[in-house]
This record gives sequence, C-alpha cells and structure tokens, in this order.
Amino acid sequence: MLLNAVRGFCMALADSVPGVSGGTIAFLLGFYDEFINSLNDMIGKDNTKRKAALIFLIKLGIGWVIGFGASVMVLSSLFQAHIYEISSVFLGLTLFAIPLVVKEEWDSIHGKAGCLIFTLAGTVLVFCISYFNTSNGDGISVNFEHLTVGLGLYLFFAAMVAITAMVLPGISGSTLLLIFGLYVPVINAIHEFMHLNFSYFPVLVIFGLGVLTGIIAIIRIIKNCLANYRSQTIYMILGLMIGSLYAIIQGPTTLDVPQPPMNISTFHIGFFILGAVILGALEFLKTHLEKQDGGRK
Repeated sequence: MLLNAVRGFCMALADSVPGVSGGTIAFLLGFYDEFINSLNDMIGKDNTKRKAALIFLIKLGIGWVIGFGASVMVLSSLFQAHIYEISSVFLGLTLFAIPLVVKEEWDSIHGKAGCLIFTLAGTVLVFCISYFNTSNGDGISVNFEHLTVGLGLYLFFAAMVAITAMVLPGISGSTLLLIFGLYVPVINAIHEFMHLNFSYFPVLVIFGLGVLTGIIAIIRIIKNCLANYRSQTIYMILGLMIGSLYAIIQGPTTLDVPQPPMNISTFHIGFFILGAVILGALEFLKTHLEKQDGGRK
C-alpha cells in the first residue's frame, strides 16, 4: 500500500508541473509497464484482471491525490510570483530526464539511427504547437462567468491531449497545457475549488470528462505502440521532450499578466541544478524500491 502511494505521490508532483510527465516518473521508478497494463485492464473484459488493476490504481491514486493537492496549493502562488525560477527547475527536470530515458531504453534504440526521424517529428510538433499557440501569450481566462461553448470544447480537447502526454514517458501533460495557454488557469481553477469556490466546478467537470475520454481513447494505442513499435515510440518521446524545452522557455508568456520568455538574464542556474537533483533523488528512490522488491521475493 505504502509503496504504491509513494509512487502515486511522485507521479502527481510531476503531473502538476510542466517538464517531466507522471509517465516518466513511473518509467524511472520501474513500474511503467504495470501502470499501463492496469489502465488497459480497466477497460478490458477480464473481471479478474480488472479487479487487480483497480486495487493497484486505487493505491496509486491515493498518493496521487495527496501529492497533486499539496502541489497545487503551493504552485498557484509560486508560478505567478517566481515564474523564472520555477521555469528553470522545469528546464532542469526535462533536460536531465532525456539521458535517463536513453539509458533505460538503450536496448530499444541502440543501432536504430534511422528512427531519428521520429525524434525530429516530435520536436517539430511541439515547437509548432508552441509557436502557433492561439493564445499568443495572452493567457486564457477560465472561469464560470466566461465559460463559453467554444472555450469548453477547447478545454475538453486540451484535457484529452494532456492526459495522453501524462501517461507517456516523455512530454508532460502540464507542458501541453502550458502550450495551449491553459496551465495557469486550470491550476488556479483547482486551487479555487479546493478553497470551496464552486463557480469553477463546471470547468473541472469538463476537464475531467476530457481526461477520461483521453484515457479510454489512447491507452490501447500507447500499449500497442510500446509493444510493437517501441524503438519508434521512444525516439518520438525523446523528440517531444526536446521540443518541450522551447515550450517551457515560452511559459512566462502564458501568465495572466504575460511576461517575456525566459532568457539568459532571467535563467536561474541554481534552480536548474535543483531540477537535476530532484531527478537524481528519484533515480535513488527507484534503486531503493527495486532492492525492497527483491528482498520480498
């Protein structure tokens, strides 16, 4: 119980910030395949597998809810007041996660340089989404009074895409929300709802429905790609991660009061290194958990 709750807590911390996805954390902590298989079993027809998957996901979910709630309570204020420091941490998390993914998947990608075209495709995709983002850095106001049909559909679509990224060991769903100009508004909506401001409830319902739809629509595709086209998928994931570096640099432009993109003068090397330290701690945690599992066996 405690082991999976800790795993869920770590995933939530990653999911709540742009940079590294919860899927990446699951990957680095060594339970990614179990996570994907459990999600797939939940929509399958085998009741025995579904029951086992439900138990696993509930344990994981308890830690996730605690971690996400704690993170949102802190992030909503920090993101506005210390955007460049936080963005520097995100850059460190993402950049240093790339060699870790390469290390973990070396057998899948070694000697398959022809698949680099998928890395290029992933990088260009994220760059283009960021560059042509319709918000143009002005941010999107998500609140009950201004929740139009068009904004609701946009939020639903963004949630579908974001959850796809969250379960992939690559670009984070929060980074995609950042690209779509919705990260700060969604975090603020969750924060307000946790403070019993129920005017944001319709926003969160639409977002939640988009998340559920995205999981049902994409989980089998992801499972099939990783099972049958793992090399191409990993190369694509690496491209998404590389492209997300540009999205993070542009992150300050999506605030309610837009700020200039991060540059050399606003970049904070100490916080960048902190991102590397966090990933190092997660790698240590993975090794510790693997030793614990080995001891039980």
